[in-house]
Amino acid sequence: MRNVCRFAAATAGIWFAAAGIGGGGGACAEAATVKPIEVKVVVVTMFEIGADAGDKAGEFQLWKARQKLDTRLPFAHHHDLFFNDKTGVLGMVTGEGTANSATAVMELGMDPRFDLSHAYWVVAGIAGVDPEDASIGSAAWAQYVVDGDLAHEIDAREIPPDWPTGYFPLDSKRPYDPEAKPPEGQVFRLQPALVEWAYELTRSIDLGDSPQLQRSRARYKGYPNAQKPPFVLKGDNLASMTFWHGKLLNEWANHWVSYWTHGEGNFVTTAMEDSGTLVALTYLGAAGKVNKDRVLVLRTASNYSMPPPGVTAAENMQKENEGYSGLDASVESAYRVGSAVVEELLKKWPVYRDKMPPLPK
Repeated sequence: MRNVCRFAAATAGIWFAAAGIGGGGGACAEAATVKPIEVKVVVVTMFEIGADAGDKAGEFQLWKARQKLDTRLPFAHHHDLFFNDKTGVLGMVTGEGTANSATAVMELGMDPRFDLSHAYWVVAGIAGVDPEDASIGSAAWAQYVVDGDLAHEIDAREIPPDWPTGYFPLDSKRPYDPEAKPPEGQVFRLQPALVEWAYELTRSIDLGDSPQLQRSRARYKGYPNAQKPPFVLKGDNLASMTFWHGKLLNEWANHWVSYWTHGEGNFVTTAMEDSGTLVALTYLGAAGKVNKDRVLVLRTASNYSMPPPGVTAAENMQKENEGYSGLDASVESAYRVGSAVVEELLKKWPVYRDKMPPLPK
């Protein structure tokens, strides 16, 4: 009983700190009666480069500053949580990869400090983008998230001559086996009406441009969408722990997403975490902790997923690793587009707390 009280006291202490009141010796008794903090929106980011303020911004820094996420709440994972007491917006940094995103989101969902039953989840992160679909700085709302790691694989030097790839579904005999059944966590479809609402709300947002982006786009001759200034679109996400690159893998990504969505999905962005986030939210939804239909995945393009004409995959990857990046444009786009949704949810919270946003007329 003493250990239970210690845990309750520690938990209550965090609650009291967030609420601006003292804990005291009665924390064990009071922990059972303290009302959890109602969260309206959870902003899910995956990494920060250095500090949370004052240096080069990763995915989280703009959210922390501009949404005034000033209340720091200890969190036993990759990164502490930050909260705006007035608006009800909670920001998190999961860490990179599906293992980090799944465990961080699961930990948050089970945290007794918070009431997440009415919360909306906005995943806002950077990604590689297919030049067939969009340009650096563009922002894509995902309708589908497909996992790129759950599979069998044969080394490329040992692929049978009649196979298009050495990557094929679990419990199947060949690539793109029509009889294969998706294992749990392989493919997720986000709530279509919510995705459409978010897209229609944000599709006309000006994402800016720069000479650096123009030079980057100019290399992709023959790819009209890659040569456009940054824009908002709907496009699906492939979540894979491996940072892959190249024309052939880009073709695989398109086939893989199309295969698992029965031709309905279109691969646009590649990142590492979103299938982990969604599998955790699926379990939390089943446990009654969250509403898994209130999830949006926004990925913004920081690099292309294949090289421009005349450049090899290895050469292009090396250039990216030497310092070229659309990071600044992509994190700015993630905030501009994602925050428009957050602000709309907050503005009409008395309605959206209990009822999902309606489709635009």
